[in-house]
Amino acid sequence: MPEVTPRQDLLVGVDLGGTKILAGVFTPQLKRVATAKLSTKAERGYAAVLERIDRCIRDAVDEADLSLRQVRGIGIGAPGAVNPETGEVLFAPNLRWKDAPLKRDLEKLLGVPVFVENDCNVCTLGVHGVELEGKPQSLVGIFVGTGIGAGIIIQGRLFGGFNRTAGEIGHMVLEIEGPKCGCGNRGCFEALASRTAIFRRLSDAIRDGAKSQLTELLGPGEEIVDLKSGDLRKALRKGDKLVEKVIEEASEYIGIAVANVINFLNPQCIVLGGGVLDALQDDMMPIIVATARDYAMTGTDKGIEIIASRLGDEAGITGSAVLARQGLKT
Repeated sequence: MPEVTPRQDLLVGVDLGGTKILAGVFTPQLKRVATAKLSTKAERGYAAVLERIDRCIRDAVDEADLSLRQVRGIGIGAPGAVNPETGEVLFAPNLRWKDAPLKRDLEKLLGVPVFVENDCNVCTLGVHGVELEGKPQSLVGIFVGTGIGAGIIIQGRLFGGFNRTAGEIGHMVLEIEGPKCGCGNRGCFEALASRTAIFRRLSDAIRDGAKSQLTELLGPGEEIVDLKSGDLRKALRKGDKLVEKVIEEASEYIGIAVANVINFLNPQCIVLGGGVLDALQDDMMPIIVATARDYAMTGTDKGIEIIASRLGDEAGITGSAVLARQGLKT
């Protein structure tokens, strides 16, 4: 663990997800000191989630045997459309939030400057700035978890778009008559290949009589949707044909989305991450890469790297710490 001096100005990075909150304490050099995790419990509403974010941050600082007075800035990645200038979460379907003043409310609770961005934007900042040491001049990060989102780096800088909502790749429609998405549309990428979509398809198939190793992993009163991405890996290792089929189809959808990014934006590098990829990287990446190369227009993918992030679960907190450091410098 990096040594922390009493006077050191620390950074806290928070990854706010649809199912969990992860907070990390970092030195100014972006060395992680401690982490803490809580479930989000989004169904309890905005005020309850706000209190849980506050608690998770304090738990992480306490875990490092430090004081909140040593924290100079807090960065937070939130799922959905964010206005980073005001720190408002404009729309977060997986949290059921609209126009939530997250920056203002957290600063009142914690007394520390707070910087808010889209969760996939901050994951991309973490991958680009720390894992890849800022080398690619153009990069797209695609993160597959409870939902699906992306971050875009152009000329070495995060690209937010005209309304600061660029990167909502999860709501790119891939099937017009596809399943209903949390955003209200049908056939969104997120409704076809996210963790939520994968478990929904598995649950529907098992309800219709399909056999799966997953049923053996259920506890009393649990349903398939209560399982974790790691349980899919366990089922695959046991030769579960249903899980294999659903994961293969999800991987193909991700590969098609990657090909669309190559054809449209043609970045130097495409990085894949998120909880689903962290758990199933070895199974999914070969299918994703092969499908992307097949669907990309001839010649457009030459020299483009398609890789999985090594930061794993820490991409969000690392990128949020980068966000806080950048925000404090402006």
